[in-house]
Amino acid sequence: MTQAELIEKIDAFIALHKDAIVEDIAALVSIPSIQGPPEPGAPFGRGVRVALDEALSIARRMGLETHDGDGYVGWAELPGRQAGHLATITHVDVVPEGDGWDDYPFQLRQRGDWLIGRGVADDKGPGVLCLYAAWFLKELGIPLRYSLRVLLGCNEESGMEDLPHYFKHNPQPLFCFSPDTDFPVCNGEKGHFGGQFVSGPLQGSILEFNTGLAPNVIPGQAACLIDADPAALKPTAHVAITGENGKARLAATGIAGHAAKPEGTLNAIGLLVDYLLGNQLCSESENTFLALMRRIHMASDGAGLGVACQDDVFDALTVNGGVVSLENGRLSQSLDIRFPTATTGDALKTAMAAEAARHGAAFRPGRISEPFYIPASSPPVQVLMNVYNEVTGRTDKPYTMGGGTYAQHFACGVSYGSGDLANPLPSYCGPEHGANEGACLPDLLLALKIYILALWRLQDVDFD
Repeated sequence: MTQAELIEKIDAFIALHKDAIVEDIAALVSIPSIQGPPEPGAPFGRGVRVALDEALSIARRMGLETHDGDGYVGWAELPGRQAGHLATITHVDVVPEGDGWDDYPFQLRQRGDWLIGRGVADDKGPGVLCLYAAWFLKELGIPLRYSLRVLLGCNEESGMEDLPHYFKHNPQPLFCFSPDTDFPVCNGEKGHFGGQFVSGPLQGSILEFNTGLAPNVIPGQAACLIDADPAALKPTAHVAITGENGKARLAATGIAGHAAKPEGTLNAIGLLVDYLLGNQLCSESENTFLALMRRIHMASDGAGLGVACQDDVFDALTVNGGVVSLENGRLSQSLDIRFPTATTGDALKTAMAAEAARHGAAFRPGRISEPFYIPASSPPVQVLMNVYNEVTGRTDKPYTMGGGTYAQHFACGVSYGSGDLANPLPSYCGPEHGANEGACLPDLLLALKIYILALWRLQDVDFD
């Protein structure tokens, strides 16, 4: 089959199934697959389990062979002629919906060329595209050299604890790409450092301070309740004051976004901290911990914590404090750091412990993963880049980023679309992890064409 004949078949396939693609994305978006309490067969909660079942049902409808890895990872598979397999990986879990939506987050809406709903871009829409790519290759009827697995993860947003279980029972693929970022090809990801600062016992004015959606989400809304006369407090452009049983409720409004992409965002927790400190509303012990929180929020590059750095491969380190809680008289503040090769997880752990000690607090380290990078010259990366540039008519080059995708867990893996920065979000759409999360339907369909061609051409790569 010639290249022209293959492209003609791909275009016809996409045109035929365009409406079905939207319907399948809508079916997955309608499921609030946020991590919940574990249940038998559902290690990450019932909602995630339901979403995985729906995705596998879509695959079976296509005639694909499906597998369920104990509710951790599911997959659809096409057999190949020789040992080894290629893979794609997306995830069916999503971050909490958050505030600021124009409509119900778990009902797909279409406005012009744009689809809107939680997970439509991250990562349910791309997951549907991968299933359709496998379906096309199956319908083509030409035996594959390598088997293909379309992996469907269940815990990407809350720790990626699904993949260790998967790899206990399954081999690494020869190559894997994750459609969980922007085109063209992301061949390197910063390291990921997480944890919590926890105060000592506090006494003072703060009565409630439980806010934020997830550590990897920059909150656009945050609130706390303090023991103060609401009539004596002045609201600001970002902080509103209301009375509540004689106490003051402070509600801050910022700009939400992804922890790895702080440009253009405004962390609402930081706004509350600045207001509390600036108006001298708290006790000395509370102020000490709030001063630590201010150091986290004062600069997204980590300058407030003394860890700002950059290297020749990645851009600057980023810091986000996404979740605050007050329990048993102690405040805790989550920490999400994306770091380049200019530092290490161990160095950050030492720095955060010292910072906590200076403020009479403790630091509890969480997940640590070091940066990874695959050279742009590697054959599979070259295949992906060439396909993308041929289809789009561009001359783009691979890039690195701060976002953490499944790619970091694979011996040979990258992230590959499906977002396209050349098509900016309209005013009525938001980014991944934000309100009114949107994805451009023509871009999704173009991504499907790119994925089919890439998976087809990867069959010709000789993997060592």
